[in-house]
Amino acid sequence: MIDYSMYDYVIVGCGITGSVIAERLAVNNKKVLIVDRRNHIAGNIYDYIDENGILVQKYGPHIFHTNSETVMEYLSKFTKFIDYKLQCKVSMLGKITPSPFNFQTIDDYYDLKKAKKLKQELKKEYPNTERVSIIELLKSDNETIKEYANFLFDNDYSLYTAKQWGVSPSEIDVNVLKRVPILLNYDCDYFGDKYQCMPELGFTKMIQNMLNSRNIDIKLGYDILNDLKLDENMVILNNNEYKGKIIYTGPIDELFQYQNGELDYRSLYFEIKRLDEDEYQDGAVVAYPAAKGFTRITEYKKLPYQDIDGKTTIAIEYPLKYMINSKSEPYYPISNPTNNKKYLEYQNNLCKFPNLIVCGRLGNYKYYNMDQAVQNALEVSKKNNIEF
Repeated sequence: MIDYSMYDYVIVGCGITGSVIAERLAVNNKKVLIVDRRNHIAGNIYDYIDENGILVQKYGPHIFHTNSETVMEYLSKFTKFIDYKLQCKVSMLGKITPSPFNFQTIDDYYDLKKAKKLKQELKKEYPNTERVSIIELLKSDNETIKEYANFLFDNDYSLYTAKQWGVSPSEIDVNVLKRVPILLNYDCDYFGDKYQCMPELGFTKMIQNMLNSRNIDIKLGYDILNDLKLDENMVILNNNEYKGKIIYTGPIDELFQYQNGELDYRSLYFEIKRLDEDEYQDGAVVAYPAAKGFTRITEYKKLPYQDIDGKTTIAIEYPLKYMINSKSEPYYPISNPTNNKKYLEYQNNLCKFPNLIVCGRLGNYKYYNMDQAVQNALEVSKKNNIEF
């Protein structure tokens, strides 16, 4: 039985949010226990060396990118970063083209004369602009531009997004469609951030360095919800009131035993294949919008590039509905009026528990990029008088 009374803070979840907060607490000489039901640290950014000697990310491709000097400076304390600019591709109508779509895409699918006219019209319609959304193009009054937008929507955006979110194209949230822009140039970089890089020895090693403190204890493969109860305005651990603070980064609906109903998530299943060949596909990540079932394939040998002859490892990614008490993981919160109402009801319950802090992607029911998760964790630390 864990003696929780030994600790000033108990953190639930050893992903990037919980790890950043733990590090900040430890630096400020607080005694911290991190508990995670998984058998490893680092949460969804966990990576490992597989049988091919290739660094593989278990929960799908993660590439660090940010414009924040603060976040970059902070994480650089725990790892050496190497420059890495992700270049994705899309397999569409028998051709491979860049993602985000750019002027090369126009050249790939239009004849020379029509491609030249379309690029001129785009530059004229959106002067001094390098990135536009598919929504903007679909709303254009210019017939040439609108035809191009419909071509991309019908053959990529609608197909890929419907699979990813499990809805018909007519139900797709426009904010989701805006996540991947269309470039008005020949730039092939997936992200446009100032910093685009990968930790030299992987994300797990970065988190390991972050948690390397005599003030931090880690308990893996353990579900703290078996010990934790919320009783009126008290947090109970092992039948005793806990006087310290709880930082909870798991699903907020599970914390409150689904009393306001389940929140919806999309999950993912990865089919891992280790192949005896030098290369599988043209790019680290290739999307397949028209393929049955799966959305994309990641070739980890290229994420970042790893010099290993005659071997490669790929992950075929299948989106699916998250089911409670299954082996699936809750990856993407589904924002809609029903879920947002439930989340606010759960959020309102927190005021009853002054020593309970809920944060992170699952706790806030909000999708965070990696740098946003770090920034959020640093802000939570500051709000709780933990100096940066």
